[in-house]
Amino acid sequence: MNETIVHHYDAFSMYPNQGNPAGVVLDADHLSEQDMQRIAFDIGFNETVFVVRSEQATVKLKYFTPGHEIPLCGHATMAAVYALKTRGKLGDAQRLTIETNVGVLPIELTETEGVHRSWTIKMKQDNPRFLPFQGDREKLANAIGLDVRELDSSLPIVYGSTGTWTLLVPIKSLQSFREMKPQNEKFPELLTELPKASVHPFCLETYSTDARMHARHFSSPFSGTIEDPVTGTASGVMGAYYLEYMNPELPSAAFVVEQGQEIGKEGRVGVEAIRSEHDGMCIYIAGTAVYVKDLQA
Repeated sequence: MNETIVHHYDAFSMYPNQGNPAGVVLDADHLSEQDMQRIAFDIGFNETVFVVRSEQATVKLKYFTPGHEIPLCGHATMAAVYALKTRGKLGDAQRLTIETNVGVLPIELTETEGVHRSWTIKMKQDNPRFLPFQGDREKLANAIGLDVRELDSSLPIVYGSTGTWTLLVPIKSLQSFREMKPQNEKFPELLTELPKASVHPFCLETYSTDARMHARHFSSPFSGTIEDPVTGTASGVMGAYYLEYMNPELPSAAFVVEQGQEIGKEGRVGVEAIRSEHDGMCIYIAGTAVYVKDLQA
């Protein structure tokens, strides 16, 4: 097979080599799923996204970790839409839809002026779902390099999904995030309800005064990666968690989640959660991206 050009974009940042790297393959209709999996493995990013034709939406996006396909990825969506827009493949359109394995989702683009001319991309995610974690809290804490006393017992540990399942683990102090050392290989035996879920510790202390939450994201060992620098789907489900478990009387919430500082990949995700009589809870995330370089696989 001929070599494939993979465009490297960093999502949730305007600065190259910050935020979360994603591979973007445009016009990928000629590639089989086996080809896509091989390319994602060769590139080695947490996710590589493939843009293919859709009969239901503007485009269809397929997301692959080095280990397997996943239903939805926030940062790879940011990268793909930013690439399509800045390379002239969307024309003047500022609204579009993407077909994913969780359904057709709307995207809204807003041009931003400043030191760097850019686009802010707002995407709707799947409706949030939660499942209780009934495993061993102490072993879970140890698996991310912490003592169980560093967990925030005033809030529940739950699995959450707005497209991809992750375990949301509330932590008391920002200091704990500098000490975290994940043992990803232990996750499946601890996450008995959803062994392939990732682990997403978070807290309400932040480095930036305009952020509401801080987080890290440790990958499932089935993904073939260790840590996701800045995570879109997990940030989205944190918005749902905030309304569901922390402020159940609020009709909506909008805030910034920061991530990546501990590994030198700082990024920011805008999160909006809105209760709806008809749709349950609607979750949106927003961010931008920046082109870095082209790779071959």
